[in-house]
Amino acid sequence: MKLSEIKTHLNGLSKIAFQLPNGELVPNHFHVTEVGKVTKHFIDCGGTVRNEEVVNFQLWNADDYDHELHPEKLVHIIELSEEKLNIDDLEIEVEYQGGTIEKFALDFDGTNFLLVSKETDCLAKDQCGVPESKPKLKFADLSTGDSCTPGSGCC
Repeated sequence: MKLSEIKTHLNGLSKIAFQLPNGELVPNHFHVTEVGKVTKHFIDCGGTVRNEEVVNFQLWNADDYDHELHPEKLVHIIELSEEKLNIDDLEIEVEYQGGTIEKFALDFDGTNFLLVSKETDCLAKDQCGVPESKPKLKFADLSTGDSCTPGSGCC
């Protein structure tokens, strides 16, 4: 999800809720403690130099159970960060404290913002000798028909 999308969604909401991949909601007294632009300049295992930029939201829970971040306040924080940090309409990555600091992509289901698990990947599979994944087939889905009868030459 990009910044422009979250602002559009926030403008139609009366409250904000973030849902973890396991279905649990982030406690509604969360804070957005950071909105920033993260630039990653790196070289992949195939030798290609790459640059990636995302907008980072950091969610944090404190013991202030009466705290509730309203949608218009988060829109204001986003717009302030766009202005002060010169942030373009970038993809959003969300940090949240799980077993360690976890990073999520962001989606929206019409009610809740969904924290979507991210996975690592090789960006240079052709350079690393990583074979292309083959489709997994279930034997139950394979149709044998009459093509493998005795004497047909299929065995």
